[in-house]
Amino acid sequence: MFVDNATVIVTAGKGGNGIISFRRERYIAKGGPDGGDGGDGGDVVFVASDNENTLANFRYQKELKAADGANGANAKRHGKKGRDLEVKVPVGTQITLNNELIADFMEDGQTEVIAIGGKGGFGNAHFTSSTRQAPKIAEKGEDGEEFELELELKIIADVGLVGLPNAGKSTLLAKSSSAKPKIANYPFTTLNPHLGVVKVGKGQEILMADIPGLIDGASQGKGLGDEFLRHVERTQVLLHLIDSYSNDVAQDYKTIIKELKDYKIDLSKKPQIVALTKIEGLDTDIVSDQLKSLKKVSKDKQVYRISALSGEGMKEMLYGLYDIVQKQREKQATEEESIPVIRVVEEEDEWSVELEKEKVIIRGNRIERFAKRTDFESEDAVRRLRDIMRKFGIMKEFEKKNIEPNSKVYFGDNREDYLEY
Repeated sequence: MFVDNATVIVTAGKGGNGIISFRRERYIAKGGPDGGDGGDGGDVVFVASDNENTLANFRYQKELKAADGANGANAKRHGKKGRDLEVKVPVGTQITLNNELIADFMEDGQTEVIAIGGKGGFGNAHFTSSTRQAPKIAEKGEDGEEFELELELKIIADVGLVGLPNAGKSTLLAKSSSAKPKIANYPFTTLNPHLGVVKVGKGQEILMADIPGLIDGASQGKGLGDEFLRHVERTQVLLHLIDSYSNDVAQDYKTIIKELKDYKIDLSKKPQIVALTKIEGLDTDIVSDQLKSLKKVSKDKQVYRISALSGEGMKEMLYGLYDIVQKQREKQATEEESIPVIRVVEEEDEWSVELEKEKVIIRGNRIERFAKRTDFESEDAVRRLRDIMRKFGIMKEFEKKNIEPNSKVYFGDNREDYLEY
């Protein structure tokens, strides 16, 4: 099954909890705190692989989760880091979050960390100081990042074959490369894109993609055309095939050009070569007439007459195609920039205090992180959180806003844990 888009939920591992522990050994009357830190949660890492060619696996496995970090232990032993989850995707896969492109896998082996594991909480050994000899404070581990992502596979090829159904695309690919697409004399034989390496000359190769046949209305989704057109986006050059047996080759050409133009990205502006196919079974005069009609509407495009079965005109067309591909490769090499994983990070020290009915809500990336790591059932841990709020100036803001004593104070969107002012 060929699947070229999927929705998945990725969740990085939760950090392990720090623990409260005191050294207890014979002959040592007052052993100090020795609670270890929790291990960090595992990351979710995506890796591009040439061995993958579809996103079908994600249709049945929509939730991808890395391992949680282990809790700390006594004797200041650090919890083990959670194992990263490595997710393999085909080369050509794009990942979007909230309609924003965050990763684009262009080559085999490319690796991107998509979701970062939560930090492990500190054990009580971390909180010793000259004035705090026996702290009874330990932090909880942070949750890992969680995202709902859209995966989309767009085939990366030098040349994309386009044309109406049964225009001879699969035959051309099969005859000029080692690819083995399904071929038959009826429309919509090809339901999945196929790739093939075409050897033009010594050391000269182009990667060609057979895009399933387009029809009138394809750009609006008719006949799954919009699903197929996405694969044209990543090709550098288009080879537009027209069936010489058509009653109106000019109209066939216009139909495909219109669909390429009406797609969400104007694909008709891509470099293009036009080829009149299946000429082996027609008289020379008929082929010449068809060629003239085609040249009138294709304007400045190079037009070839070919037979994939007999090989007539194929060599000249492939060399012409290779020349254009080389120019596009050189152009792309100077323009291409890698797309990094985008992360939106709030200003660390910014915070706000909001009144919502009888509740007080504190928002801010850094203070919310402290709250998430706090064990609200521990008086010492809550006291530490109050001290942090005081250092941030949050308590002074409470006084300015005349917040009533005993008001419930929440942090961010968490409505489970709170402290009383």
